Amino acid sequence: MKAVKFTAKHIIDSHAHIFPDKIASKATDNIGSFYSLHMCYDGSVSELIKQGEKNHIDMFLVQSVATNPEQVRHINDFIAAQANAHPDKFIGFASLHPDMDDPKGEIERVISLGLKGIKLHPDFQQFAINDKKAYKLYELIGDRLPILVHTGDSRFNYSHPRLMAEVLDNCPYLKVIAAHFGGWSEWEESEDTLCGKNVWVDSSSSMYALSPEKTAQLIERFGYDRVFFGTDYPMWDAADEIKYVERLPISDEHKEMLMWKNLRDFLGLDID
Repeated sequence: MKAVKFTAKHIIDSHAHIFPDKIASKATDNIGSFYSLHMCYDGSVSELIKQGEKNHIDMFLVQSVATNPEQVRHINDFIAAQANAHPDKFIGFASLHPDMDDPKGEIERVISLGLKGIKLHPDFQQFAINDKKAYKLYELIGDRLPILVHTGDSRFNYSHPRLMAEVLDNCPYLKVIAAHFGGWSEWEESEDTLCGKNVWVDSSSSMYALSPEKTAQLIERFGYDRVFFGTDYPMWDAADEIKYVERLPISDEHKEMLMWKNLRDFLGLDID
């Protein structure tokens, strides 16, 4: 009997970077150079929307990273403007930086702007997840906003899964999404240290390097209700990421949870 192809009712991409048109190509090239990986797209808003329409992606969690404190307000204004311009398409996450002035005031401001969470990238921003200045941010954010944190990079120690486990133990009030199954290029360490913790993860920049069986194992171990589908636009082709999910040896119901239901429930999105 021929296998029936899985098609999700909806798709929500939990991990997409966007940049203003005038810097999009340069910012994207810098990311590619940092990881020594080919970037599929230019990081522009228009290209993300185009790829969404092509691949039937309903919504995107969009964000960017402030690599220095002076960029924080500009990035948050840009993300808020794009979320407001595309209210049925974009879910905006703000940027913060551990060295910024008045993080408390900026947190209040991004809430007033309607942004739904915070994005931190310890490797780009060069701070350890368990640094004192990072804990200051966690205390200010509290349980009011979820935090999407890039986690894992075998070249550095800033975002090691072990450090994330320490933060989760010390800050049980945080709602953390540890990106890339909690450990880009360090998936074994993530599985050993983060599975069973109060944490959510996304699938972005991971399935290209993992077998379908290993991916399915990570999903089961983290919890079928705690994993979000993500493409890491502009790095990867969404069509390929969707095909990876189709090949997973998990049930169609669990695939639906991965592709959209989990993030809908996590963020309280109006999509059925």
